[in-house]
Amino acid sequence: MAQAPLLLIAAGGTGGHMFPAQALAETMVARGWRVKLSTDARGARYTGGFPQGVTVEVVASATFARGGLAARVAVPFRIAAGVLRAFRGMLRDRPALVIGFGGYPSIPALAAANLLKLPRMVHEQNGVLGRVNQFFATRARVHAVACGTWPTEVPGGVRVIHTGNPVRAAVLDRAAAPYIVPGDYPMSIVVIGGSQGARILSDVVPEAIASLPAKIHGHLRIAQQAREEDVARVTKAYANAGIKAEILPFFNDIPRRLSEAQLVISRAGASSVADISVIGRPSILIPLAAAIRDEQTANARGLVEAEAAILIPESRLDAATLAMHVATVLENPDAARRMAHAALAYGIPDATERLAAAVEELTAKETR
Repeated sequence: MAQAPLLLIAAGGTGGHMFPAQALAETMVARGWRVKLSTDARGARYTGGFPQGVTVEVVASATFARGGLAARVAVPFRIAAGVLRAFRGMLRDRPALVIGFGGYPSIPALAAANLLKLPRMVHEQNGVLGRVNQFFATRARVHAVACGTWPTEVPGGVRVIHTGNPVRAAVLDRAAAPYIVPGDYPMSIVVIGGSQGARILSDVVPEAIASLPAKIHGHLRIAQQAREEDVARVTKAYANAGIKAEILPFFNDIPRRLSEAQLVISRAGASSVADISVIGRPSILIPLAAAIRDEQTANARGLVEAEAAILIPESRLDAATLAMHVATVLENPDAARRMAHAALAYGIPDATERLAAAVEELTAKETR
């Protein structure tokens, strides 16, 4: 009996890369494929939600963006060791296709696939190609670039597929959940910032919420992500304002919380934008100013142009500005409903199916 085809997924570093990789793994396992994940130690922290049966291989990788001189000198050697390990693994169990989701941990598997001339593609979540995906699209010539955000500028001569950003099964379970407009009853605001983007939200959001009209305070429930070192002070800030709040470094049930929210305040990471739009919620998006290519502004553009989200550049973010926009949503239920419907219309709930279809099409084409 023939063995099921193997899909090797290369991803790592952050949830922004790992969550869409997990979504694809879920779908491909359901379609009867074998799936292996190649990641680094940071990415391995996100593997708890991957389907049973997915083989997780932690490979050596590194980035020039962190560490001192000695660490940077060692980067090429660590990457080379990772490529060699990935190459040997592929000789033992040849993948039908290798797909990278960006980040330095995807380099070893994609580089080994290039050496072996295996079918390979990348999925870019953001509206601007990341450095690794840019490299493999231009120099290693992957067979296709699947884009999660549209439009994404891609080098000429490369096949481009607009798939949208895959969302996890837990998000799809909440897709198009009925939206309860703001009113004189308990209202939920969810604040998500990610590991890099939470600090300024911890500084500004509690002050902004505290400055809202007193008639709103009694109805509010806040769920906010904050860096571990900021949890105590953010919790105290809400308590001093008499506002119910739950502050944690990470929420394991973000899809449920989004589905119950009247408003989402968020960075504009590609996965966050996808989750918000598939579930269908009004949002205030604050792109990360430190993003080198300003990709988060590109990610937010579609929801903003659809009138489903309000954009506040980080350079203009202060408590008064944020409070004004929060009040605009919470005090105008009809407008909030329109924003929720617009977000839902913008979302691509079948993005994972589109990407899975592209994987199978490319595999069939390249193996004929």
